[in-house]
Amino acid sequence: MATHYLACDLGAESGRVMLATLDGKKISLEELHRFPNGPVKKDGALHWNIEGLFAELKTGLKKATARKLSIASISTDSWGVDYVLYDAKGKSMSPVWHYRDARTTRGVANAKKRVDWPTIYRETGIQFMALNTIYQLAAEPRARLAKAKQLLLIGDAFNHFCCGVAKNEVSLASTTQLYNPRTKKWSKKLLGALGLRGEMFAPVVKSGTKLGKLRSELGAEVGLPEIVVIASCSHDTGAAVAAVPASGRNWAYLSSGTWSLMGVEWPKPVITAQGRDSNFTNEIGYGGTVRLLKNIVGLWIVQECRRDWAQHGREFDYAKLTEMAAAANPFASLINPADPRFLAPGDMPAKIAAFCRETGQIVPDNPGAFARCALESLALFYRITMRQLEKLTGKKIKQLHIVGGGSKNALLNQFAANSLQIPVVVGPTECTALGNVLVQAIALGHLPSLAAARAVVRNSFEVKTVQPQAKAEWDAAFGRFEKLVK
Repeated sequence: MATHYLACDLGAESGRVMLATLDGKKISLEELHRFPNGPVKKDGALHWNIEGLFAELKTGLKKATARKLSIASISTDSWGVDYVLYDAKGKSMSPVWHYRDARTTRGVANAKKRVDWPTIYRETGIQFMALNTIYQLAAEPRARLAKAKQLLLIGDAFNHFCCGVAKNEVSLASTTQLYNPRTKKWSKKLLGALGLRGEMFAPVVKSGTKLGKLRSELGAEVGLPEIVVIASCSHDTGAAVAAVPASGRNWAYLSSGTWSLMGVEWPKPVITAQGRDSNFTNEIGYGGTVRLLKNIVGLWIVQECRRDWAQHGREFDYAKLTEMAAAANPFASLINPADPRFLAPGDMPAKIAAFCRETGQIVPDNPGAFARCALESLALFYRITMRQLEKLTGKKIKQLHIVGGGSKNALLNQFAANSLQIPVVVGPTECTALGNVLVQAIALGHLPSLAAARAVVRNSFEVKTVQPQAKAEWDAAFGRFEKLVK
């Protein structure tokens, strides 16, 4: 008998409410409702429209009701680091900040006055990024924090909206740079150093925790019974990794999208000076495993270029832009995707052009050339990251699994295989929603283990293996690229 689940999958560009059907050893997904997401700009600052997103979730739930199916459970996953503050009456406090808001620069400076970077890394094992929750909170006005009774991360705020239970799931909590993966608790040392009240941080629970039932008033509004609300893997990458259709040991994953997250599934934290200096992160995965990975600016650079061109009346869909990139001259110019200038939104083509001029390279002169520059540079950065990963773990990676929406970009997949010179297994694209619902199924006893869940993915979806090509050309380009990132 088939079992049905709902996943609210929130991304930084769009969100979806997905219906999953588990039937024996196979699973299928159907998109019930898709809605746009993105920063709201007000008075020069970037926020999230959290109430609007809650309303979109309700629309998706109503569409689920219309299907007249017996649904077992629901869970939400989201991007990391951002949070919702609640006041003493349990009302969300405005604004809900966007991680790309410029205030994080102030937050980094404030945090540095109170605690040094080696201590932060030693406590958390999380790579430095100015957008991390620790720096966002360090930028908050003290008066606003004093009024806040509780903090929930985005995915967990949605689970709270569904059932009224306030818990932070561990995969998402670990992105904050305030969670200690050794003690498996919020870091008292960092909270104390930054003057943050420990009671403000909702307790951390394991992936796959059953939180409660759908709130009766919400159920009545959308027409659903009191289905179970589960904290699956609330972090989208944690969910995606749970659904990687891998077996064996010598594999790595790349969750490809706005961000590229490359790493391995590891049994324990790797918190060393080498990991700190290489800017690797120890996020938590399903079953308490560690996602030893690096956050890399991914297709964001291409997305921002596309947005800039559209504002100037030049519209390109991603398929056309990729086609133009494939036709452009190879390795004409390269950038360092980790350069801080590429993190902020706006004027992306101008930023790429400036980097090329500063490094004595040809400046791209058409959209295809800009896109190819970004994609080749990203693939070359994967090679640096993979080398660092192998040094940290002492393990030779023999295969890379690329999952997520970015895996639809066949050109970038081929570039990744060429750069790394190992086979790349592509798919499924919907690993985030899949991981979300598979962890729900495990939590409810419908699947016995993560290994069984991954076998279901292998049974259900066709994947493609991309073989490496053009070794000499990519080796030569890598020699140039290394000089740009030192």
